[in-house]
Amino acid sequence: MKFGILKRLATVCLALALAVGVAGCSENNEKQTINIATGSTSGTYYPIGVAMAELITKDVFNVESNAQSTGASVANINMLKDGNVNMAIVQNDIAYYAINGTDMFDKKVDDLRGIASLYPETCQFVTFESSGIRTINDLRGKKVVVGAQGSGVEANVRQILKAYNITYDDIDEQFLSFAEGANALKDGTAEVLCLTAGYPTVSVQDVAKQKPIYIIPLDEDKITALTIDYPFYTKTVIPAGTYAGIDKDIPTVSVMAILVTTDKIDDKTGGDVTKAIFNNLGKLSEAHPVAKQITKERALAGMGFIKMNGGAEKFLKE
Repeated sequence: MKFGILKRLATVCLALALAVGVAGCSENNEKQTINIATGSTSGTYYPIGVAMAELITKDVFNVESNAQSTGASVANINMLKDGNVNMAIVQNDIAYYAINGTDMFDKKVDDLRGIASLYPETCQFVTFESSGIRTINDLRGKKVVVGAQGSGVEANVRQILKAYNITYDDIDEQFLSFAEGANALKDGTAEVLCLTAGYPTVSVQDVAKQKPIYIIPLDEDKITALTIDYPFYTKTVIPAGTYAGIDKDIPTVSVMAILVTTDKIDDKTGGDVTKAIFNNLGKLSEAHPVAKQITKERALAGMGFIKMNGGAEKFLKE
């Protein structure tokens, strides 16, 4: 009799232990969501971010990812800081400002972590061939789309204009997104569209469908000055043929698009995400041609100032 009671008691205890164990496993294996902040739907960040989210959801166990259209770099870092997203594509110069608490950031953002460097983002000054605008100095007195207010694009425009001793007092500046700026150029309410993005850029391709465009080149001495004054800039050439009607190479400058997160993403997740992205670069290239420039060999370029996620760094150095 006693043995039977003990046996039944043991069975109940085992069942309770298993129930607790299963409940604990369920809690620990709760699906993680990774929201990726990108940029305008007509820019480059958005299609790349959407493709990344699909790869992460497919290849990283127990993680569901999605991409959000945003105001791009500055907005993305603020969203990371506030915990509204988990990862973001940003310009490396904007990440530099955030970490150092300069320019558009009043305080240092200490918890940023790098995942990988992606591709060059090229500063492009676009107008119509018929405008007669041929140099940056010709922008004086013109209606110029300088990017969304406080954006990475706007910071680049201000820096480039400064190299030519031009300020907003000398132009009629318009704070618009890529898509809004493209529409303004097409309907004649703007004369020049400035943007920083991987080429070919959808907004520029869209404008070029209306009538012949002209991309304003930067002067060699100004390019040199910019790379000295702002170490995150690199000299870049937009190859002839990148856009319809552009039959000459266009000298300009670029920053790097990078993928960042915060210290809230653990090393294992960071490594798994990085692996999912870099093991599927062909899929990214299908989302946007600029992804052809993403390589594992260059994935740490322009990241020297930012603390890396441990898992991401380990994978990239393997």
